[in-house]
Amino acid sequence: MTNKLIIFDTTLRDGEQSPGAAMTKEKKLRIARQLEKLGVDVIEAGFAAASPGDFEAVRAVAEMVKNSTVCSLARATENDVRRSGEAIQPAKSGRIHTFIATSPIHMQHKLRMTQDEVVERAVKAVKWALEYTDDVEFSAEDAVRSDIDFLVRVFDAVIQAGAKTLNVPDTVGYSIPFAWGERMQQLIARVPNSDKVIWSTHCHNDLGLAVANSLAAVLNGARQVECTINGLGERAGNASLEEVVMAVRTRRDVFNLDTRIDTTQIVTTSKLVSSITGYPVQPNKAIVGANAFSHESGIHQDGVLKHRETYEIMRAEDVGWNANKLTLGKLSGRNALRQRFTELNIEFASEEMFNAAFARFKELADRKHEIFDEDLQALVSDEAVALVSEHYALVSLRAHSETGILPVAKVVITIDSAEHQAEAQGGGPVDATFKAIEQIVNSGTELQLYSVNNITSGTDAQGEVTVRLAKAGRIVNGQGADTDIVVASAKAYLNALNKLHSKMDRAHPQV
Repeated sequence: MTNKLIIFDTTLRDGEQSPGAAMTKEKKLRIARQLEKLGVDVIEAGFAAASPGDFEAVRAVAEMVKNSTVCSLARATENDVRRSGEAIQPAKSGRIHTFIATSPIHMQHKLRMTQDEVVERAVKAVKWALEYTDDVEFSAEDAVRSDIDFLVRVFDAVIQAGAKTLNVPDTVGYSIPFAWGERMQQLIARVPNSDKVIWSTHCHNDLGLAVANSLAAVLNGARQVECTINGLGERAGNASLEEVVMAVRTRRDVFNLDTRIDTTQIVTTSKLVSSITGYPVQPNKAIVGANAFSHESGIHQDGVLKHRETYEIMRAEDVGWNANKLTLGKLSGRNALRQRFTELNIEFASEEMFNAAFARFKELADRKHEIFDEDLQALVSDEAVALVSEHYALVSLRAHSETGILPVAKVVITIDSAEHQAEAQGGGPVDATFKAIEQIVNSGTELQLYSVNNITSGTDAQGEVTVRLAKAGRIVNGQGADTDIVVASAKAYLNALNKLHSKMDRAHPQV
């Protein structure tokens, strides 16, 4: 067994299957650029057959990325595989990841196929993929509930067909660590020529065990882990990349493995993904949560001050904390800002876009004493919000809240450049603002989520608001950032409405 653990990141594919987290091509490129800088071995850029937009996004990532393998997911159908092959064609290193379900419940109720038909289709998919690349990965969907004798048969067949990586997924997050490790061990022992391929694992977090199951598989022979930044993904999410990587690094005495991840880029990557997808990171999240290296207890504080290792098993600096303060202010020039954007791996498509970002930076610097990297990430994301088909735009907002008096808000927005205004009362200034907007737009949407997070510390910090709206089966996340949380809320609500209006539909990969 190799002493290298391959990190396969599926944030751009499985991660964006989270409700409202679908990304545009430009957003995928920003994240892919950072994943490459992070040192991810394989970037699963999307599901090329899902939609023309997803195809273009996968292809754009394949054209840009040079130091990571770019992968596209494909069902075991000829159309899916060939679309993936065409999408990854420009990649310096490309992979096709094809899958088919192998559990009785999936074969009977979803596929309506026999075991023989599943094996035949799996073999065909691998052979189609080999026409485009010699790096082919095969996944047995719902392996956790599959008969192990049948899994051995399927994996044996796809190895003979030419697959180089075999993925054993806990698609529904059903397993527990000892059982998952045992399954991996048995498969490697029983499948002929198992030493000729890389064994992989892809675990979901429905029981909160995705990372534990992934590490159990690694201890039993898996040498690739499929994971996402911040554990993003369908339902309860996937195994968290940062937790897997830091567990292997911190406990080398147990795993005796290395990754090529530059761990100092972990926090930056986490914040970027959170900002783009609209999924905030909980403060007590391991590694990347705001409290991950905080100590409230006096006993803990005293111990850490005397000797860090008393209560800290890794250094905050090793994962990218404490390196985020930016000594720029309202007197800073364009070159200094441009340089910092470059260091943050943020690029602008045109000088006009940079000029707009610079103007927003100056405006923010007038309101905030200190500017942090997170502020710049939010500023760029807020700038990108303006590029989402501005059917609706905020012109002005006045909100009044006073003890004993029902809050009221007056908003002025444009609809295709024509101004409209409305005034409404609500349970609070944000509620009043949303009701005033709805008086104008009458969107018929359902508000599923309203979330506020401070981007940095301090009372002058920007607030980042996420709004999730649903309408006719579509779910979108809208974001807005401002030092005034009511203004940020209005921006987020309008951003979500703009996304719904743009009708950037994206098919779910497994529909």
